[in-house]
Amino acid sequence: MMEPNQELASAEEEREAVLPRKESGLSGLYDWVSAAIFALVLVTLVFSFCFRIVEVDGSSMNPTLWDAERLITSRIAYTPQRGDIVIINRYTKEPLVKRIVAVGGDRLRIDEDGGGVYVNGEKLDEPYTQGVTYPLHFGTEEQVVPEGCVFVMGDNRQNSTDSRYMEEVGFVKESDLIGKAVFRFLPLSRFGGLYD
Repeated sequence: MMEPNQELASAEEEREAVLPRKESGLSGLYDWVSAAIFALVLVTLVFSFCFRIVEVDGSSMNPTLWDAERLITSRIAYTPQRGDIVIINRYTKEPLVKRIVAVGGDRLRIDEDGGGVYVNGEKLDEPYTQGVTYPLHFGTEEQVVPEGCVFVMGDNRQNSTDSRYMEEVGFVKESDLIGKAVFRFLPLSRFGGLYD
């Protein structure tokens, strides 16, 4: 039979053996919560400053993009280039999704009869377009795109409010570009890159 002092010592040893396990469990929980918060902050920063998710609104980019498709856009050290699909943040409730046709300093002309788009005297090869490209409000005279601006059009040329509507959109300042669309992730049936 144990003496009272031995019973107390034995109970104390059991209590000490249990305490480190409790502290270890709390420490593990603290580490897990800290890691989750760090990951959330990191993802928020990455999507705020590097990438953005945008939903296509309407049919102006058919057949390349369809209404309600979801895109990932990149803003990392972006320099606008002809042919890029870009997101424009101005004038509308939802960002505009359009394709850059000409950049600052380019000479641009659109045929009156919808026969073609000419940049710096060369007719563009635009296999991604749908419909006829009419000059609309842009006119048929050659114009120079101002430095620091781009000229954009939708791929669905007969159903796109774009830079040809000089009062509504016109030349777009590079500072109004959210970024370049690089990837389509929804719907899954069309999952993949945008520039094949």
